[in-house]
Amino acid sequence: MNIVLTGSSTGIGRALAERLLARGHHVWGLSRGDQADFAAAQPNFRFSRCDVSDYSAVTAAATALASSWSRVDAVVCAAGLQGEIAPALTADPLKWSATVRTNLDGTYFAIRAFAPLLLAPSADGRRKKIICFSGGGATKPRTNFSAYGVAKTGIVRLVETIADENRSVPLDINALAPGAINTRLTDEVLALGPTVVGAAEYAAAQKQKAATAAASAATLTRALDCVEWLLSPASDGITGRLIAAPWDPWPTLAQHRDALAASDIFTLRRIIPEERSQKW
Repeated sequence: MNIVLTGSSTGIGRALAERLLARGHHVWGLSRGDQADFAAAQPNFRFSRCDVSDYSAVTAAATALASSWSRVDAVVCAAGLQGEIAPALTADPLKWSATVRTNLDGTYFAIRAFAPLLLAPSADGRRKKIICFSGGGATKPRTNFSAYGVAKTGIVRLVETIADENRSVPLDINALAPGAINTRLTDEVLALGPTVVGAAEYAAAQKQKAATAAASAATLTRALDCVEWLLSPASDGITGRLIAAPWDPWPTLAQHRDALAASDIFTLRRIIPEERSQKW
């Protein structure tokens, strides 16, 4: 497959790039960091250096890619940052906005810029794939991380909307919550301390950092396995969902494809009292 991967220079994005390349895929990585050394060691890896929150930079990357690739089979949006961390009512408004822009706009910009190549008919008839990283506050409030959480929630709704708009197109788009993995984001929380991030977030980061290398590696492996499954024909027809890699039974979801399509399982929805057997 020809795969566009944002956030490919560090953390989960770099681990995913390595996994996909090892499987024989071609990867075009987008990142603010220089990836020349990695590209030199990986003949199937190409890259564009750009800020995904800058649409002109992303479209320039798409133009560069189009000069080398005639098609894109998948777009994986893994770029993200925690950005402004503070109570919402005292946060720096411009830093708060910039955080949302990088996480939410950066995801949309990548999808939009590569859409023409992504939607081009596939010679082998395979469905095209989009995977957007969510989690980190998308399904519940995350104290002091409002900008990050709001952006990740927005990504889930963007995924659902694009899926709904493209029911007649051979395209699957899903959001992925990778789970708690030791990355630079964990280190950022620990460096800021409990006064800034809050006692609960700091304790969770300490617990995550103290996890054995094997446990952290297992969570990462599970997330990478889930990405591969979402890219594969095994997930064809499963679209518009938020999948939590560590906890959801994604390896067997294909057995329930039709029932899943007719339900709101693995989505974000409003709950009313009657659905909790309460009369108000």
